[in-house]
Amino acid sequence: MEVCYQLPVLPLDRPVPKHVLSRRGAISFSSSSSLFGAPDPRQLSQRRGAISYDSSDQTALYIRMLGACVVFKQLFPRDVRVRSQVGFEPERRSSHPYLCIDFRTLHTRLGCGSASASSAPERRVHRLLSFQRYLHSSRLLRGIPQQIPLHLLDEDYTGQARCMLEKVGTWNFDIFLFDRLTNGNSLITLTFHLLNQYGLVELFRLDMVKLWRFLVMVQEDYHSDNPYHNAVHAADVTQAMYCYMREPILAKSLTSWDILLGLLAAATHDLDHPGVNQPFLIKTDHYLSTLYRNTSVLENHHWKSAVGLLRETGLFSHLPAEDSLNMEQELGSLILATDISRQNDYLSRFRLHLDQDDLCLSNATHRHFILQMALKCADICNPCRPWELSKQWSEKVTEEFFQQGDIEKKHKLEVSPLCDRDANTVGNIQIGFMTYVAEPLFAEWARFSDTRLSQTMLGYMGLNKASWGGLQQEQTSVSEEAEPSTAGTNTEETTAAIARRDSNTTTAGGTSSKEIPQGSRES
Repeated sequence: MEVCYQLPVLPLDRPVPKHVLSRRGAISFSSSSSLFGAPDPRQLSQRRGAISYDSSDQTALYIRMLGACVVFKQLFPRDVRVRSQVGFEPERRSSHPYLCIDFRTLHTRLGCGSASASSAPERRVHRLLSFQRYLHSSRLLRGIPQQIPLHLLDEDYTGQARCMLEKVGTWNFDIFLFDRLTNGNSLITLTFHLLNQYGLVELFRLDMVKLWRFLVMVQEDYHSDNPYHNAVHAADVTQAMYCYMREPILAKSLTSWDILLGLLAAATHDLDHPGVNQPFLIKTDHYLSTLYRNTSVLENHHWKSAVGLLRETGLFSHLPAEDSLNMEQELGSLILATDISRQNDYLSRFRLHLDQDDLCLSNATHRHFILQMALKCADICNPCRPWELSKQWSEKVTEEFFQQGDIEKKHKLEVSPLCDRDANTVGNIQIGFMTYVAEPLFAEWARFSDTRLSQTMLGYMGLNKASWGGLQQEQTSVSEEAEPSTAGTNTEETTAAIARRDSNTTTAGGTSSKEIPQGSRES
């Protein structure tokens, strides 16, 4: 059972005790927090959570006011959720009674009914251990003796992870295997390695402790209960972004600032994703949709969450204030570009540049636009991966769609497109996604950077689409035997729904968006 405390809010002008540790107005504390030390109490007035805003925004300040605090009385305390009395509770920001559901435990409650309250903190504690030491602790509890010295096994696993990092620039990089070898720390390990490999830690004089703490907090702010939008997805996007930045046309043009920005944006682009899409937040009158006026709700939240962690850790506090502010603004520009409802705008602009052949990468504005397009490609590159990897991602993202549909059914809401597990299949959804979203984008990227990698991605996407088509035919033949009158209609309906799923046209109060063009199908 999750324990909740309503604690009084500390006045901002009163000194904060050293034992106070606050992350958000409503957050979960775990034993892993103590490993990185408590922050300077003088900085706590600026630690206002995952959503960070300019000080001139009074509404935002009201929402991100300094939350309540908790004293750790045990070395490994139970997961305690502390809620602030400043402002109002998130679940009270709407008139809908079902919004009391905590998104962090939403999928667990739905799928498992009653989950162990200690599973979340245990997972965080185990993640701090090496893979073999975690297994060793489990075996001890079951009375199984350890036959091989732990340090040898640890060295074996870390050695395999280092081996994989040597080939981090290859397109068939198996992020799932890498995540297992790092005991669930793929995002931390990968991002730290890439920053260090580019020499950015030394160049920008980044404090190693602050950097590590920032990466740990970023990884922990991804919801591990999400089948798709979790830290492994962020690590996969970061690895893809690295591959794109290594392309010859970009490698000779990007500055160190651009590379730092691109890697950080990839690592944080889905930070604190709740596992549901924007139309769901809008139609349920979620407080985030109100806060961002139904415009790029999730992307704005990801951006502000990243800025909040940057300020909380003080990663760039040693830089001039103007540079830090520029970093935050450009980071937001990259993350906002991943909004799928604005796909047509970015794609049309990209095509126009390519048609006119006026892209000049010595121009900072053009380089930033290409970084936006690279991040968009990295975010949806799953259909372009080898089948063994692509299939896993397809099943994970579809399961997340279906979980949202289950929630909507449970609360008598209209089921969002592609979210009804009874009316859609993985194959239908993937074929539609490739046709309406992935193929047009990667065809234009291949025009911009006609390299072996671009052709490889298009080739894999063609093979994967054919594979899903073959599986779909098998499923259709089976369904024809059962229901001949309804078989074969799902594919067209699903492909049509792809263009609507994340568009604001599916929600009241949102701005209408243009139809996503089909583009060419070079794969």
